[in-house]
Amino acid sequence: MFDLGIIATVFVLAFVAELPDKSAVAGLVLGTRFPWPWVFTGIAAAFLTHVVIAVCAGELLHLLPGRLLEALVAILFLLGAWLIWREGAHPEDVDAAGEAEAESGGAASGRFDGAGFVKVASLGYGVIFVAEWGDLTQILTANLAAKYHDPVSVGIGATLGLWAVGLLAILGGRTLLRWLPITWITRVAAAVMVGLGALSAVSAARG
Repeated sequence: MFDLGIIATVFVLAFVAELPDKSAVAGLVLGTRFPWPWVFTGIAAAFLTHVVIAVCAGELLHLLPGRLLEALVAILFLLGAWLIWREGAHPEDVDAAGEAEAESGGAASGRFDGAGFVKVASLGYGVIFVAEWGDLTQILTANLAAKYHDPVSVGIGATLGLWAVGLLAILGGRTLLRWLPITWITRVAAAVMVGLGALSAVSAARG
């Protein structure tokens, strides 16, 4: 079975962590050029692929001794806090990187105007699949999977969070970003991760 509390927690963390990411901006750019259902299909499949990989990595981490696992989880949470703080501090750099990612994908495929579903979905999948390797949300998902030892709940929460950001970006992310103070949102998320890291550190210290 799955835990709704874990799903909700992971959803919020994954959603906030992905908002300032270059992948969200890449989805926004692709959504302005091609039918959004086609783009979202490819992006959603790529996110799902990365969530499965991250959850499996997290389950492997759970094989470590309890104290070592808690210490590693604490370090990864603090690393995640630093990464999301850094990304939120320079949203214009993320925007430029995301547009470049989508531009390079379009160039590689010849900017196929009038392309069919398979080509558009493949482009969306390829751009996100490459962009998300070693990304904050992938690290975060693996960390949460190791912490909660509930791969199904963590996987569902992370996938829904990433899908929500991707869909928002495709359907009108630029308008959304005018009203949402990304810098402050990411700082709150960073503070939450620091808190989770501190709790894991205390657990590691207590053994």
